[in-house]
Amino acid sequence: MDRTIQPEIQAMKDFSILPPVRTTLPNGIPLAVINAGEQEVVRMDILFAGGRWHQSQKLQSLFTNRMLREGTRKYTTATIAEKLDYYGSWLELSSSSEYAYLTIYSLNKYVAETLEVVESMIKEPLFPEKELNTILDTNIQQYLVNSSKVDFLAQRSLLQALYGEQHPCGQVVMEDDYRVIKPEVLHSFYQEYYHSGNCFIFLSGKVTSEIIRRVTDAFGYPFGMYQQRAVRPEFPFTAIPEKRVFTEREDALQSAVKMGCTTITRTHPDYLKLRVLMTLFGGYFGSRLMSNIREEKGYTYGISAGIMSYPDSGLLGISTETANEYVEPLIQEVYHEIDRLHQEPVTLEELTMVRNYMLGEMCRNYESPFSLSDAWIFIATSGLDDEYFSRSLQAVNEVTTQEIQELAQRYLCKETLKEVIAGKKLS
Repeated sequence: MDRTIQPEIQAMKDFSILPPVRTTLPNGIPLAVINAGEQEVVRMDILFAGGRWHQSQKLQSLFTNRMLREGTRKYTTATIAEKLDYYGSWLELSSSSEYAYLTIYSLNKYVAETLEVVESMIKEPLFPEKELNTILDTNIQQYLVNSSKVDFLAQRSLLQALYGEQHPCGQVVMEDDYRVIKPEVLHSFYQEYYHSGNCFIFLSGKVTSEIIRRVTDAFGYPFGMYQQRAVRPEFPFTAIPEKRVFTEREDALQSAVKMGCTTITRTHPDYLKLRVLMTLFGGYFGSRLMSNIREEKGYTYGISAGIMSYPDSGLLGISTETANEYVEPLIQEVYHEIDRLHQEPVTLEELTMVRNYMLGEMCRNYESPFSLSDAWIFIATSGLDDEYFSRSLQAVNEVTTQEIQELAQRYLCKETLKEVIAGKKLS
C-alpha cells in the first residue's frame, strides 16, 4: 500500500439500516426490538406522549419526568440510586415537545433486577415534596446562571418573536414558574399521561427472548388511566412585526446574535434537499458562513445555521456570538452570503464536498445498536415512515446546484429573518 496516495472516495449509492422488529404487548403497548451488537448489554427506552405541548402550566412535564427517580411506594430515592449503581445500570430521564423519555442501560444478567426498579418508578412514583424542593432549588440556580448568558437570552427572545406567548415555544419560563410547581401539579400530569394506553417501548442491544419476556411481564398488562389517549393540542403563532429585537446586557463582553424565521416541517417534499442547502450555508466547519465570517473576517469563533423541528413548524436559524463592535458587520456578511446563494449557483465541487460530509455523517450516526434505536425513535416520534432514511440518501445524492439556488431563493430570505441580539448596546 502506497500511503502517499490518497484513497479514492467511494460514492455511497445505497443506504439501509437494520429495521426494528415491531410487535405489540398484550395490553396494546407497541414494542420495537433492534437486536444488534455483541456485548451483553441492552437498552430500554420507554416513551409517554406527554411533553410541553400537553402541559397545563409551565415546567409541568419536565418535572413530572424528572421526579420519577425521586421515590416510589417501594423505594426511596437513595435506594433507587444504590440499586441501579449496584447492578451497573444507567438511567436517563428527559422530555421534549411531545414526549417524555425514560432510558435505561442494563447488563443482560441484571435485567430482571433493573426492571423491578424501573417498573416501580413508572407505576407508583410519589413525587415527595422534600426531594422536589431540592431539585427546584437546584434548577432555579441553574436558571439564574443561564439568565446571565447572552446566548440564552437571545434564543429565548427569538422564540418569543417568532411564536408569541400563546405558543409553547414562545412561553418564557421565569423564576416564579419554578416556585409554583407542587407535588399535586406533577401528580395530575402523571395520572393523565403516564399509563399503558399512552406508552411506547424500544429495546436495543443484545435482546434475548428472555429479556422480551421480562419486559412483557413488567409492562404487558394495563396500568394507570389507560383508557385516555393523549391528544396533541393546536396552538396559534404569529411573528411580531419588528425586524430586530435587542436585549441589553450591560456587562456583556460579547453579544449573541440569532437570526431566524419559521419554515417547513420534515414532512414537506422540499425538506430533505433544504437540509443540504443549510449544511452548505452553515451546517459544518467548511460552510459558507464559517469560511467567510470566521476564517476570513475573524468576527467569531463559530457560526452555525440549521433547521430545528417542532410539532407544527420548523425554525430556520442562524446562531453565533461575537464582540459587541462586530455585530453589525457580521449581520451584513450573513446577508451577503444569502445574496450569493440567490445569485450564483454553487460549484459542483462545493456541492460534492457537502454531499460527502453528509453521507459520512449518515454512516457514522447509524453504526451502533443504540444509535439505531435513536434513529427509529426519531421516526416514531416525528410521524415519519420507514423510507425516510433512503429518501434522505436519495435527496443528498440527487440534489443539483440549480435546486440549491432555487431553494435558497424560496426559503432563505433576508426579508423574513428576525434579527435578535443580546449584549451590550453600543452608542
